[in-house]
Amino acid sequence: MDLSPYRDFMIELAQRSGERIKPYFANPELVVETKSDATPVTLADKGAEELMRHMIHERFPLHGVMGEEYGSEDLDAEWVWVLDPIDGTKAFASACPLFGTLIALQHRGNPVLGAIHQPLLGQLVIGDGFRTELNGRPVRCRPTRTVEHATLLTSDPLNPAKYQDGRAFDQLAGRAKLVRTWGDCYGYLLVATGWADVMCDPVMNPWDIAALIPVIRGAGGVITDWQGRDPVGAGSIIASATPELHREVLAALG
Repeated sequence: MDLSPYRDFMIELAQRSGERIKPYFANPELVVETKSDATPVTLADKGAEELMRHMIHERFPLHGVMGEEYGSEDLDAEWVWVLDPIDGTKAFASACPLFGTLIALQHRGNPVLGAIHQPLLGQLVIGDGFRTELNGRPVRCRPTRTVEHATLLTSDPLNPAKYQDGRAFDQLAGRAKLVRTWGDCYGYLLVATGWADVMCDPVMNPWDIAALIPVIRGAGGVITDWQGRDPVGAGSIIASATPELHREVLAALG
Protein backbone atom coordinates (compact mmCIF):
# COMPACT_ATOMS: atom_id res chain seq x y z
CA MET A 1 0.00 0.00 0.00
CA ASP A 2 1.52 3.30 -1.14
CA LEU A 3 0.78 5.89 1.55
CA SER A 4 3.06 8.59 0.15
CA PRO A 5 0.26 10.78 -1.32
CA TYR A 6 -1.56 10.68 2.02
CA ARG A 7 1.65 11.39 3.90
CA ASP A 8 2.34 14.46 1.77
CA PHE A 9 -1.21 15.66 2.36
CA MET A 10 -0.86 15.05 6.10
CA ILE A 11 2.15 17.37 6.08
CA GLU A 12 0.01 20.01 4.33
CA LEU A 13 -2.73 19.59 6.94
CA ALA A 14 -0.22 20.02 9.75
CA GLN A 15 1.42 23.08 8.24
CA ARG A 16 -1.81 24.87 7.35
CA SER A 17 -3.51 24.13 10.68
CA GLY A 18 -0.38 25.26 12.51
CA GLU A 19 -0.53 28.59 10.71
CA ARG A 20 -4.13 28.96 11.85
CA ILE A 21 -3.28 28.13 15.48
CA LYS A 22 -0.13 30.17 16.11
CA PRO A 23 -1.64 33.69 16.20
CA TYR A 24 -3.90 32.64 19.09
CA PHE A 25 -1.11 31.34 21.33
CA ALA A 26 -0.43 33.56 24.37
CA ASN A 27 -2.86 36.08 22.93
CA PRO A 28 -4.40 38.08 25.81
CA GLU A 29 -7.61 38.39 23.79
CA LEU A 30 -8.08 34.63 23.49
CA VAL A 31 -11.56 33.59 24.58
CA VAL A 32 -11.85 30.17 26.22
CA GLU A 33 -15.29 28.57 26.14
CA THR A 34 -16.45 25.52 28.09
CA LYS A 35 -18.10 22.68 26.17
CA SER A 36 -20.90 20.47 27.45
CA ASP A 37 -18.36 17.90 28.67
CA ALA A 38 -16.68 20.62 30.80
CA THR A 39 -13.56 20.73 28.59
CA PRO A 40 -12.25 23.99 27.12
CA VAL A 41 -12.34 25.06 23.49
CA THR A 42 -11.08 28.15 21.66
CA LEU A 43 -11.37 29.70 18.22
CA ALA A 44 -7.98 28.15 17.48
CA ASP A 45 -9.38 24.63 18.02
CA LYS A 46 -12.45 25.34 15.93
CA GLY A 47 -10.67 27.19 13.15
CA ALA A 48 -7.95 24.59 12.73
CA GLU A 49 -10.42 21.73 12.51
CA GLU A 50 -12.66 23.63 10.08
CA LEU A 51 -9.65 24.27 7.86
CA MET A 52 -8.49 20.64 7.89
CA ARG A 53 -12.00 19.35 7.19
CA HIS A 54 -12.32 21.70 4.22
CA MET A 55 -8.96 20.54 2.84
CA ILE A 56 -9.92 16.87 3.22
CA HIS A 57 -13.29 17.37 1.53
CA GLU A 58 -11.58 19.19 -1.34
CA ARG A 59 -8.82 16.62 -1.88
CA PHE A 60 -10.50 13.36 -0.87
CA PRO A 61 -14.28 13.80 -1.07
CA LEU A 62 -14.98 10.09 -0.51
CA HIS A 63 -13.03 9.95 2.75
CA GLY A 64 -14.68 10.08 6.16
CA VAL A 65 -13.71 12.45 8.97
CA MET A 66 -13.83 12.24 12.75
CA GLY A 67 -12.95 15.36 14.71
CA GLU A 68 -13.11 16.46 18.31
CA GLU A 69 -14.94 19.71 17.64
CA TYR A 70 -17.31 18.93 14.78
CA GLY A 71 -18.12 15.24 15.09
CA SER A 72 -18.06 12.44 12.55
CA GLU A 73 -18.90 12.06 8.87
CA ASP A 74 -18.93 8.85 6.81
CA LEU A 75 -17.18 6.65 9.35
CA ASP A 76 -18.00 3.60 7.21
CA ALA A 77 -15.75 4.93 4.41
CA GLU A 78 -12.65 2.93 3.51
CA TRP A 79 -10.43 5.85 4.55
CA VAL A 80 -11.19 8.04 7.56
CA TRP A 81 -9.21 11.03 8.86
CA VAL A 82 -9.17 11.51 12.64
CA LEU A 83 -8.46 15.06 13.86
CA ASP A 84 -7.69 16.66 17.18
CA PRO A 85 -6.85 20.25 16.23
CA ILE A 86 -5.38 21.11 19.63
CA ASP A 87 -4.59 18.21 21.91
CA GLY A 88 -3.84 19.95 25.18
CA THR A 89 -6.24 22.88 24.99
CA LYS A 90 -5.82 23.51 28.73
CA ALA A 91 -2.10 24.01 28.19
CA PHE A 92 -2.67 26.08 25.05
CA ALA A 93 -5.16 28.35 26.83
CA SER A 94 -2.62 28.82 29.63
CA ALA A 95 0.16 29.88 27.22
CA CYS A 96 1.99 26.62 27.87
CA PRO A 97 3.53 25.10 24.71
CA LEU A 98 2.91 21.45 25.70
CA PHE A 99 0.15 20.96 23.14
CA GLY A 100 -0.06 19.83 19.56
CA THR A 101 -2.23 18.84 16.64
CA LEU A 102 -3.06 15.16 16.11
CA ILE A 103 -3.86 13.89 12.62
CA ALA A 104 -4.47 10.24 11.78
CA LEU A 105 -5.53 8.32 8.69
CA GLN A 106 -7.39 5.08 9.22
CA HIS A 107 -7.83 2.38 6.58
CA ARG A 108 -10.81 0.16 7.33
CA GLY A 109 -10.63 1.20 10.98
CA ASN A 110 -6.87 0.65 11.38
CA PRO A 111 -4.64 3.72 11.92
CA VAL A 112 -1.98 3.51 9.19
CA LEU A 113 -0.55 7.05 9.41
CA GLY A 114 -0.27 9.41 12.34
CA ALA A 115 1.15 12.87 12.95
CA ILE A 116 1.92 14.91 16.05
CA HIS A 117 2.60 18.55 15.20
CA GLN A 118 3.90 21.18 17.61
CA PRO A 119 3.59 24.34 15.49
CA LEU A 120 5.41 26.72 17.82
CA LEU A 121 8.56 24.59 17.86
CA GLY A 122 8.23 23.47 14.26
CA GLN A 123 8.23 19.81 15.26
CA LEU A 124 6.33 17.40 13.02
CA VAL A 125 6.46 13.71 13.86
CA ILE A 126 4.92 11.29 11.36
CA GLY A 127 4.74 7.52 11.72
CA ASP A 128 3.31 4.65 9.69
CA GLY A 129 3.76 1.84 12.20
CA PHE A 130 7.10 0.82 10.70
CA ARG A 131 9.06 4.06 10.60
CA THR A 132 8.69 7.37 12.43
CA GLU A 133 10.34 10.63 11.45
CA LEU A 134 10.78 14.02 13.08
CA ASN A 135 10.94 16.70 10.38
CA GLY A 136 12.06 14.06 7.89
CA ARG A 137 14.70 12.49 10.15
CA PRO A 138 14.19 8.92 11.45
CA VAL A 139 13.69 8.70 15.22
CA ARG A 140 13.53 5.80 17.67
CA CYS A 141 12.46 5.24 21.24
CA ARG A 142 15.42 4.82 23.57
CA PRO A 143 16.31 1.34 24.88
CA THR A 144 15.13 1.75 28.48
CA ARG A 145 14.04 -1.59 29.94
CA THR A 146 13.31 -0.92 33.61
CA VAL A 147 11.04 1.49 35.45
CA GLU A 148 13.91 2.54 37.71
CA HIS A 149 15.74 3.99 34.69
CA ALA A 150 12.66 5.52 33.08
CA THR A 151 11.26 9.00 32.66
CA LEU A 152 7.54 8.59 33.31
CA LEU A 153 5.02 11.13 32.01
CA THR A 154 1.31 11.70 32.45
CA SER A 155 -1.01 14.53 31.45
CA ASP A 156 -2.81 14.98 34.77
CA PRO A 157 -1.48 13.37 37.99
CA LEU A 158 -4.99 13.37 39.49
CA ASN A 159 -6.58 11.33 36.70
CA PRO A 160 -5.16 7.88 37.53
CA ALA A 161 -7.06 7.91 40.82
CA LYS A 162 -10.23 9.10 39.06
CA TYR A 163 -10.26 6.58 36.22
CA GLN A 164 -7.90 3.70 37.10
CA ASP A 165 -6.04 2.39 40.15
CA GLY A 166 -4.47 5.55 41.58
CA ARG A 167 -2.58 3.75 44.30
CA ALA A 168 -0.89 1.44 41.79
CA PHE A 169 0.06 4.43 39.65
CA ASP A 170 1.55 6.25 42.63
CA GLN A 171 3.66 3.20 43.46
CA LEU A 172 4.83 3.00 39.84
CA ALA A 173 5.70 6.70 39.86
CA GLY A 174 7.64 6.22 43.08
CA ARG A 175 9.92 3.72 41.32
CA ALA A 176 10.63 5.84 38.23
CA LYS A 177 13.84 7.76 37.76
CA LEU A 178 11.95 10.93 36.81
CA VAL A 179 8.25 11.79 36.84
CA ARG A 180 6.82 14.81 35.04
CA THR A 181 3.55 16.12 33.57
CA TRP A 182 4.93 16.83 30.11
CA GLY A 183 1.66 15.53 28.87
CA ASP A 184 -1.03 15.41 26.25
CA CYS A 185 0.30 14.58 22.80
CA TYR A 186 3.67 16.16 23.52
CA GLY A 187 4.47 13.38 25.97
CA TYR A 188 4.07 10.83 23.18
CA LEU A 189 6.26 12.94 20.93
CA LEU A 190 8.96 12.77 23.61
CA VAL A 191 8.64 8.97 23.91
CA ALA A 192 8.78 8.50 20.13
CA THR A 193 11.85 10.75 19.75
CA GLY A 194 13.83 9.19 22.60
CA TRP A 195 13.51 11.88 25.28
CA ALA A 196 11.13 10.06 27.63
CA ASP A 197 10.25 6.41 28.23
CA VAL A 198 6.64 5.99 29.39
CA MET A 199 3.52 8.04 28.77
CA CYS A 200 0.34 7.15 30.68
CA ASP A 201 -3.16 8.53 30.12
CA PRO A 202 -5.90 6.81 32.14
CA VAL A 203 -8.76 8.28 30.09
CA MET A 204 -8.74 9.06 26.36
CA ASN A 205 -11.03 9.67 23.37
CA PRO A 206 -10.69 8.17 19.86
CA TRP A 207 -9.31 11.41 18.42
CA ASP A 208 -6.66 11.44 21.17
CA ILE A 209 -5.44 7.95 20.32
CA ALA A 210 -5.52 7.19 16.59
CA ALA A 211 -2.44 9.22 15.56
CA LEU A 212 -0.35 7.93 18.46
CA ILE A 213 -0.52 4.28 17.40
CA PRO A 214 1.50 4.43 14.13
CA VAL A 215 3.84 7.04 15.63
CA ILE A 216 4.82 5.00 18.69
CA ARG A 217 4.99 1.69 16.82
CA GLY A 218 6.99 3.22 14.01
CA ALA A 219 9.55 4.41 16.57
CA GLY A 220 9.90 0.89 18.00
CA GLY A 221 7.73 1.47 21.05
CA VAL A 222 4.74 -0.38 22.47
CA ILE A 223 1.27 1.11 22.88
CA THR A 224 -1.77 -0.49 24.52
CA ASP A 225 -4.61 0.50 26.77
CA TRP A 226 -4.16 0.56 30.56
CA GLN A 227 -4.84 -3.21 30.72
CA GLY A 228 -2.52 -4.16 27.86
CA ARG A 229 -5.20 -4.50 25.20
CA ASP A 230 -5.48 -3.22 21.65
CA PRO A 231 -5.26 0.60 21.66
CA VAL A 232 -7.64 0.97 18.69
CA GLY A 233 -10.92 2.11 20.16
CA ALA A 234 -9.53 2.11 23.70
CA GLY A 235 -10.42 4.51 26.50
CA SER A 236 -6.92 4.78 28.00
CA ILE A 237 -3.34 4.57 26.77
CA ILE A 238 0.11 3.50 27.93
CA ALA A 239 3.06 3.96 25.57
CA SER A 240 6.50 2.60 26.46
CA ALA A 241 9.89 2.70 24.82
CA THR A 242 10.51 -1.08 24.88
CA PRO A 243 8.52 -4.30 25.31
CA GLU A 244 10.42 -5.10 28.52
CA LEU A 245 9.57 -1.73 30.03
CA HIS A 246 5.96 -2.00 28.92
CA ARG A 247 5.58 -5.36 30.66
CA GLU A 248 6.98 -3.88 33.88
CA VAL A 249 4.59 -0.91 33.70
CA LEU A 250 1.54 -3.10 33.07
CA ALA A 251 2.50 -5.43 35.89
CA ALA A 252 2.89 -2.51 38.26
CA LEU A 253 -0.48 -1.06 37.31
CA GLY A 254 -2.16 -4.40 37.87
